Amino acid sequence: MSPKNHKVRVGISIGDFNGIGPEIIMKSLTDKTITDFFTPVIFGSGKLFTFQKNIFKLNINFNYVNEASQAQPGKLNMVNLTKDNVNVELGVPTEESTKMAIESLELATEALMKGDIDVLVTAPINKDEMVKMGFKHAGHTGYFEEKFSKKGLMFLVTEDLKVAVSTHHIPIANVAENISKEKIKKQIRALNQTLIEDFCVQKPKIAVLGLNPHAGDGGVIGKEEIEIIEPAIKELSDNGILAFGPYPADSFFQPNKYRNFDAVLAMYHDQGLAPFKTLAYEEGVNYTAGLPFIRTSPDHGVAYDIAGKNIADEQSFTEAIFTAIKIFKNRSEYNDLMANRMQPRKMVVDNGVDEDLPDENEG
Repeated sequence: MSPKNHKVRVGISIGDFNGIGPEIIMKSLTDKTITDFFTPVIFGSGKLFTFQKNIFKLNINFNYVNEASQAQPGKLNMVNLTKDNVNVELGVPTEESTKMAIESLELATEALMKGDIDVLVTAPINKDEMVKMGFKHAGHTGYFEEKFSKKGLMFLVTEDLKVAVSTHHIPIANVAENISKEKIKKQIRALNQTLIEDFCVQKPKIAVLGLNPHAGDGGVIGKEEIEIIEPAIKELSDNGILAFGPYPADSFFQPNKYRNFDAVLAMYHDQGLAPFKTLAYEEGVNYTAGLPFIRTSPDHGVAYDIAGKNIADEQSFTEAIFTAIKIFKNRSEYNDLMANRMQPRKMVVDNGVDEDLPDENEG
């Protein structure tokens, strides 16, 4: 089936249900025409969502299934994780809400790997509480890297601002020792490829930020720029990747600067996420680039302080859904294009026999 006509199956993990996860999920799905665009598959609890939809006075109904493969187009499908009552304590993480967050994520990921869903959108989790219960990762990115056996890249995206981070959830004291020339080269290559495959940018221009204030000021405030970042950029530039920098982070995020580039690679979490969330908080989407499967999430957390107050804004979650769908279709079309380009062509030779010829792009 053509990716243009395929109704994408969007898996949704519910995160911590005592936060705003169920609220923003349901608010994103209340439009009666939503299933014309994709098939939702929520990994949650019918009784939990019924309880919360009554709190928020939402007119929404679900089709309950035992597994994702039973999801039906045209309906809001829910893989019912439990038929038991669920104890809800909005605004407070509990053992029950943490356990269901882990179970929802694991079953949704399994369905993604089996092909029962096409993309996965994850609602916010409480990382600390999950680690206390045996979850081995300080966030979704590390979890997916282990499951898919491939390094991912935390990539925050909107239509006109895209920011990746070289180091993810690590202490700031450990950032410098966790960057290297080879690592930065791999990340820029991955960023370049995802811009081509997933965002349809033919020749991406990538800005790279420095690690130190003023990008090291010529080595006066640190030498990582001179010894690590600049050589990485030069080697990639010499091989045709349009990477530029390193730029001082304090002055880079002005519209007349960042809009000259298709994406930015920041050296650490807050260096990239602080300006991104300031400029694009409501519409921002967190995308784990570089993986064989597509996963997005909103760019905010569990928001216990507003849970149950019916004031959570679903825009970032809605953007996460449609960004995942767009990436799925872009990637599918790219893969089809590459496959067609590699197909051998036929020509008639003098003896009248068709012979296969390699594509002109093959070596």
